[in-house]
Amino acid sequence: MRGGTHLRRPLRHHRRGAAVLAAATGLAVLTGCGAADMTRQASPYAAAEGAKTVTLSVQSWVGAQANTAVASYLLEHELGYRVDTVQVDEVPAWDALSQGRVDAILEDWGHPEQEKRYVEGKKTITRGGDLGVTGHIGWFVPTYFAEAHPDVTDWKNLDKYADQLRTPESRGKGQLLDGSPSYVTNDKALVKNLGLDYEVVFAGSEAAQITQIKQFAKERKPFLTYWYEPQWLFDRVPMTEVKLPEYTEGCADDPEKVACAYPHTPLQKYLNTRFARSGGEAAEFLKKFRWTKAQQNEVSLMIAEEKLSPQQAAKKWVERNENVWKPWLT
Repeated sequence: MRGGTHLRRPLRHHRRGAAVLAAATGLAVLTGCGAADMTRQASPYAAAEGAKTVTLSVQSWVGAQANTAVASYLLEHELGYRVDTVQVDEVPAWDALSQGRVDAILEDWGHPEQEKRYVEGKKTITRGGDLGVTGHIGWFVPTYFAEAHPDVTDWKNLDKYADQLRTPESRGKGQLLDGSPSYVTNDKALVKNLGLDYEVVFAGSEAAQITQIKQFAKERKPFLTYWYEPQWLFDRVPMTEVKLPEYTEGCADDPEKVACAYPHTPLQKYLNTRFARSGGEAAEFLKKFRWTKAQQNEVSLMIAEEKLSPQQAAKKWVERNENVWKPWLT
C-alpha cells in the first residue's frame, strides 16, 4: 500500500535475508543467500546477460511483498533462476530500473513523470503489463462507527466528528492517521483545501499504522485513517470509505491545490528494457504474472498475520494454486 502522484503505499516490505540500507541510493538488497552491499554498487545479478539470475525491486508494503515472494518462488523452483530482491523507495526504484540495477518492478501505483522520462523518452524501461489488481487509496472510518453515524461517510460532515476523533497527537483537532512520512499522499493538501479541522498524524510505517488501527478497533474507538486497497486488514477490521469530492482527470495534478478523491489505479509492472528483450524465460514469466486482489491478499495475510516468511507463504500458495500459476510459465 500502495505510489507516485497517488500514493499509497509507502514503501512496503519484503524481507529475504538481512537488509543493508543504502542511504546514498535508497537501495537495500535482500537475497536468499545473504545480503550484498548496495551502497557502492548495484546487484551483480541485475541484467546479467546469459546468467540465470533476476533482481526484483520490492516496495515496503505487504501486497508488494506478496507479489515478489510468489514470483521469486516460481522463478527459483520452476525455472531455475537465482533471485535477488532489492528494497527501494518508489521513485528511486525507477532510477534503479532504468540503470539496470534491478530488472523489474511488479507493483507500481502510477508515476507519470518517470513514465514520460524513462518509458516514452529514454526507452530504458518497458511496460510489463497489468498486475491484475486495481489499487485505491482513500479515507476510512471503522464500519462500527459508520453504522452508528452514517453521515460521517460524507467528507462535508467530518468536522462534526472532529472532537470524537481528536488524539493527544492531533493538536486539538481531529486526527487523520497516515502511515509513513515517505508515502506520497495528498492528505495534508486535502485537509487544507477542504477546510477541515483535522491534523494529519503519521504512524511512522504501515506496520505501526496497522497496530494503531487494530488497537482502536479492539477498544471500539472511532478513527479516521488514510488506507488503501488491496489490503488484508479489511478482513480483520471492517472499514467504510469516506466519500471525498469526486476524482476527475487532472484534479490532482497540482499537489498544492488538490481537493478531490484518489483515483482507482490498475497496478502496473515495469521491466528494464534490456532485460525485457534478453531476459528469456524470466522476462516472459514476469510479463505473464497476473493475479487477483483476493489472491494477493491471501499471501499478504499469511505474511502479516500468520507470521510466515515470504518464502513460506509463497510455497503454501503455490502448492494450492497450480491452476493459477501454470499459465504464467507457458
